[in-house]
Amino acid sequence: MPSPMDLLDGLNPQQRLAVTAPPGPILVLAGPGSGKTRVLTHRVAYLIRELGVPASQIMAVTFTNKAARAMRARLEALVGPASGRDSVSLGTFHALCARMLRREAEHLPFRRDFVIFDDADQLSLMRQALKEMNLDPKQIPPGKVQALISRAKNELIEPEDFAASSYIGEVAKRAYQRYQQLLLQNNALDFDDLLLFAVRLLRDHDEVRLAYRRRFPHLLIDEFQDTNTVQYQWLRLLAGDPPDLYAVGDADQSIYRWRGADVRNVRRFQEDYPHAQVFLLEQNYRSTQTILDAAMGVIDRAPGRQRKRLFTDRGHGELVSIHEAYDEADEAQYVVETLVEGAHAGAWSPADVAIMYRTNAQSRVLEEAFLRHNLPYRLVGAQRFYGRREVKDLLAYLRLALNPSDQVSLLRVLNTPPRGLGAKTIETLLALADQKRIRAADILQDLSGRDSVFRAAFGTRPASALADFGQRLIAWRALAASAPVGTLLEAILRDVRYREFIDDGTEEGEDRWANVEELINLAQEDPELGLEVLLENVALVSDQDTLAEDQNATTLLTLHSAKGLEFPVVFIVGLDDGLLPHQRSYDDPEAMAEERRLFYVGLTRAMDRLFLVRAFRRHAAGGSSLAEPSRFLSDLPADRIQGDAPTRLTRAQAVYERQTRWEGSTPTPLEARYRAGMRVRHRSFGEGMVLESRLSDGEEELTVQFEVGGLKWLAASMANLEILEG
Repeated sequence: MPSPMDLLDGLNPQQRLAVTAPPGPILVLAGPGSGKTRVLTHRVAYLIRELGVPASQIMAVTFTNKAARAMRARLEALVGPASGRDSVSLGTFHALCARMLRREAEHLPFRRDFVIFDDADQLSLMRQALKEMNLDPKQIPPGKVQALISRAKNELIEPEDFAASSYIGEVAKRAYQRYQQLLLQNNALDFDDLLLFAVRLLRDHDEVRLAYRRRFPHLLIDEFQDTNTVQYQWLRLLAGDPPDLYAVGDADQSIYRWRGADVRNVRRFQEDYPHAQVFLLEQNYRSTQTILDAAMGVIDRAPGRQRKRLFTDRGHGELVSIHEAYDEADEAQYVVETLVEGAHAGAWSPADVAIMYRTNAQSRVLEEAFLRHNLPYRLVGAQRFYGRREVKDLLAYLRLALNPSDQVSLLRVLNTPPRGLGAKTIETLLALADQKRIRAADILQDLSGRDSVFRAAFGTRPASALADFGQRLIAWRALAASAPVGTLLEAILRDVRYREFIDDGTEEGEDRWANVEELINLAQEDPELGLEVLLENVALVSDQDTLAEDQNATTLLTLHSAKGLEFPVVFIVGLDDGLLPHQRSYDDPEAMAEERRLFYVGLTRAMDRLFLVRAFRRHAAGGSSLAEPSRFLSDLPADRIQGDAPTRLTRAQAVYERQTRWEGSTPTPLEARYRAGMRVRHRSFGEGMVLESRLSDGEEELTVQFEVGGLKWLAASMANLEILEG
């Protein structure tokens, strides 16, 4: 086991200061690739080994399960394995809050065996709430109402305090209250509730708050810049007085505003704790200096930030490559060809490469290019394993066995596989449960007995089918309380003949059954893992947690999904205004600032090589149009880039150029001024030859091969080409 001084070996001076600072409020502003997780882990180890803090008095919060697992493994390597009461309480906000709520359920309006509804479950419940309000989900999108309620919860706004400023807001205000009632009827919480009820618990129960402060006097939080209002308040309530609150983050990497993250929490921390120690981590261990300089050129233009000068010992490395493709298909082709060339030359392997983009929709042309070339790829954020139909079916069965109040799960599986139950039978079941103020599951279990009081409410065949389900539910409940999860799952599969239902002998059927077998493997991995814990872990899993690490395949992912990852080679595609920055940010300065930070995050994922790609023309619904280079490209230092350096043309100039192509009030047909073979000169690209001229959307578009500038696509009205001969 290492000595205390060994804990500091390998740390740079900035890191050592941050790790060994005396307890108190501490803010560590860590640049990308600066070893912030290392610092956080060594801080925990330092508390235990040097300051003598019992591990059980430490709580560390991460943002993904994957990060929590990695941190625990590192911590055990530093201080040795610990278990039970001797271990650090380590996990995500949601996992730690869920644990707290189960432990303190006596103070709350739900039982400790509550289930956590995922996005699909939440939408299902919202549809029910809107239906009860006699609102058409086609006119009032449940997802939009759900988003407004989620935003309110993230801001600690209760139903009675919800302020409506529009019709959809009025709907959300009414739906919020009913939605919460339905959740409690199901003994369920959504993701936002885990935090909302945890704050309510600590705020409203002094004895609980003081008990947790005594239990966890040392709090550490990773990715602090991504906290929202409710998360920050939870930390503030947990922190003692004076607090030992250790926050690590980077305001420059705050990119989840749409999830409720508030970059202002970094400033609030310093305001709430004016005597807090602040440390800067500026040495980067990931990227070359050229990549860091390019990234700083972008982020230094962000207003109101605390500047960091990122440096590295990795050397300057190669220049950042910029390429302008003709359209998105050519953009994808360039990426694939460059990837293959580098792999054949031994510069990298497919697994070294990541392709990043602003929106999920941009993956389609990339996927098609990979499929055409028979190249392997993995898509982050695609339908996750736990989101597949057969997996969700079986998880619903398991949730119901744990919690018969879970009506959403009951309705999912009651007729899956089909049991001959029609909509009228199910409506009768729900109405009867509502009338008697009992659970629908209680009626099913009653029907399984000889002296059922509800049998007359149903026809003979429906009653028999419902009774059979109720009898099996009783058996599953008993297994859930006494047997390993794997045994319960196998019993469910056998009882409902699920394999016969999904495996029809086709390749698709075999794939679906393979997913079931994978779920069985998960259930059997740890026989000691209880059903409650397994379902909680599954509910809180993220896209990054499901990212396989043993495939020699290129990774395709959005820039938001790339947070926390790194790759030797990075391509960022779609660098056009309207995509990055996204057009939704044009009239919102805060949104535009976040778009800049998002690009910065993408740039700093690259370790060795960075390729930035845009398209001259881009297709959209109903046609295509000229694309304007991302305004962020002009912020890149000229001495750190190579290849195409597209010049920006303002929208006002573009409108002027288009308008001045007409004479008088009557449009005249546009005629091509240039033709193939013509020699021309450009003020930046030098001399070249026109390869093609085409008329499109009132514009003459040229393909020109320049002797110095390479192949370019230009709008003739904007290029100001000098004709030399031809």
